[in-house]
Amino acid sequence: MTGRFPIEDVSPVVSCGRYPAKAVVGERVPVAARAYREGHDALGCNVVWRGPDGVTRPFTRMRPGEPGQDRWHATIAPDAVGEWTFSVEAFQDPYLTWQNAVTKKIAAGQGAAELANDLAEGARVLDAAAELVPAAERERVVAAAAALRDDDLAPPARVAAALDLADLLWAHPVRELVTAGEEHRVWVDRERALFSAWYEFFPRSEGAVPATVDAPARSGTFATATERLPGVAAMGFDVLYLPPIHPIGRVNRKGRNNALTAGPDDVGSPWAIGAEEGGHDAIHPDLGTPEDFRDFVAAAAEQGLEVAMDLALQCAPDHPWVTEHPEWFTTRADGTIAYAENPPKKYQDIYPLNFDNDPEGIRAEILRVVLHWVGEGIRIFRVDNPHTKPFDFWHWLIAEVKKVDPDVLFLAEAFTRPAIMHGLGKIGFTQSYTYFTWRTSAAEMRAYCEELVAAADYMRPNFWPNTPDILHESLQHGGPPMFKIRAVLAALLSPSWGLYAGYELFEHVARPGAEEYLDNEKYELRPRDWAGAQAQGRSLAPFIATLNRVRRENPALRRLRNLVFHEIDNPALLCWSKHDPETGNTVIVVCSFDPRVVQWGNTTLDMPALGFDWHDRFTVHDELTGTSYDWGQRNAVRLDPYLQPAHVLTVRRPVPPEGPAAAPTGPADLTVEAVPDDLSGGTAPTSPAPKDDDRWTS
Repeated sequence: MTGRFPIEDVSPVVSCGRYPAKAVVGERVPVAARAYREGHDALGCNVVWRGPDGVTRPFTRMRPGEPGQDRWHATIAPDAVGEWTFSVEAFQDPYLTWQNAVTKKIAAGQGAAELANDLAEGARVLDAAAELVPAAERERVVAAAAALRDDDLAPPARVAAALDLADLLWAHPVRELVTAGEEHRVWVDRERALFSAWYEFFPRSEGAVPATVDAPARSGTFATATERLPGVAAMGFDVLYLPPIHPIGRVNRKGRNNALTAGPDDVGSPWAIGAEEGGHDAIHPDLGTPEDFRDFVAAAAEQGLEVAMDLALQCAPDHPWVTEHPEWFTTRADGTIAYAENPPKKYQDIYPLNFDNDPEGIRAEILRVVLHWVGEGIRIFRVDNPHTKPFDFWHWLIAEVKKVDPDVLFLAEAFTRPAIMHGLGKIGFTQSYTYFTWRTSAAEMRAYCEELVAAADYMRPNFWPNTPDILHESLQHGGPPMFKIRAVLAALLSPSWGLYAGYELFEHVARPGAEEYLDNEKYELRPRDWAGAQAQGRSLAPFIATLNRVRRENPALRRLRNLVFHEIDNPALLCWSKHDPETGNTVIVVCSFDPRVVQWGNTTLDMPALGFDWHDRFTVHDELTGTSYDWGQRNAVRLDPYLQPAHVLTVRRPVPPEGPAAAPTGPADLTVEAVPDDLSGGTAPTSPAPKDDDRWTS
């Protein structure tokens, strides 16, 4: 800081400025600082910000926050990808000082003689202001200064024009004794870094033919997987994530359900990367050729899908690196290379990398591999277990890749300790998997989401109800209602969410004693009858498509910082909203956590957070049913897990009536909604189905 006034506690600042804060193009980034001065003269603050092109943008004036706290606030909206910088400036505002003094003195009855110095000082300030305001406003300022010097006018008339300049001189202030704060960094990504809908499938399963007594199994290819793209796009996803597509090791290959011994037809885990056909820069020959992969990526783009690749920095025992660079691995006391372990789990088909023996060599090779795929048109990488590799390596790699292409994004697949997950966000990972799967009550989910909002300057969550590794017990036993509930929570709490294929078919059978799928697709081909399920009404795809449509159509759902929770008197229910002040778009969601019985609740909405006064009334439209309701601060809701486990309500802003206000149509403090009887063509059950087996076929 250089200058006269203290500037403290600036945000967003990550780890004392060691790392840049994060934003996306068009996002309104909140900037705040504490600034104060001696005495009673007025202080002003503004944000100075500079784009990646080095051009300084017009400064943004900051407004004071809660009285007595000396906290100043503004928002900036970056408009380009790259590294931005900002600093906070504090200054003496002579116009506000003059305005405050002269209005009080005139109100106290002081005359022209007593106000002579004040009138002269005001004219001096306006002379300076005339050089700062837009040319179209200059004559107005000059005229106000002349009025202050006109001895023929009474004091109120002399100051009237000058006081009318308050808004103009707020936007174009006279600044004296300017104090410049430290410069801070913000890395700005394209919008997909914050707002995205992911879908994961195994290309080898799409179009695969299972083994028979007469013929071996036949893998799907990029060509057959292309046939699945329209179905994924129809559900509204915009990112298609592929597990590793590289050659799979044959040494220590795992069999079905993670068996230690593989049979002749077992295809192995795609995460056991590398064989005689090549390593991380090669494509499994069963999937096709590099040209086939390029065609697949192009076909996905035609469907509005961006392909994300898996970056798994580990090797099968027969990966070329094992023989070419044995120093990149850890050798045990008996001379063997250590395979991966996460006790009690053992991954005998995988060798983890050792980054310490030849850090320069291994870094250069991994950077080459990543840039190879960037050259093939890949701009998104889902990184497998980044918390098991050195953090300084990731900080370096991500920065080096962004020097080549700043649009490249990295999703951290790290289910680990909170400090490490937050640390990965700070060092450059664009998004992160989260603990969403294991937050199974409304109170837990609210507390966790509030924690994520507090970390929005550097960590962007991506909510996944399932992955190939994770089938939570709530999905194992909750029936189709729970699949809807978890989809609503993931899609509408977080700007980014994702699903692993099979979720829309209610796949829920777990390997006994494990939190993962039986007949896991990681170890075998798993073709699915997508069309048959859709035709028979056994698919959640239309519901998922509705959620993604609502996300696309409502700008408020594209952001994380605007997530606000509202009180509701039933602990089985969660109520939240997102409001976009620029467009006025507002979405309110009430979701049940109970997949078995009907739940009632009464909301108490934070009306200012929705852009309303406390006693306003408004119309909400339920995007899941097409029903509209009249709402206010307090509303009763009824959620049936079988018919409608959630309300997804878009707010319709009231149009001011012409003439006298209409008489209220009901009590102002409670609206009991009508329960539509056409949600499913039947009567809501009053008790849960008797058996889980029945629930899966309902």
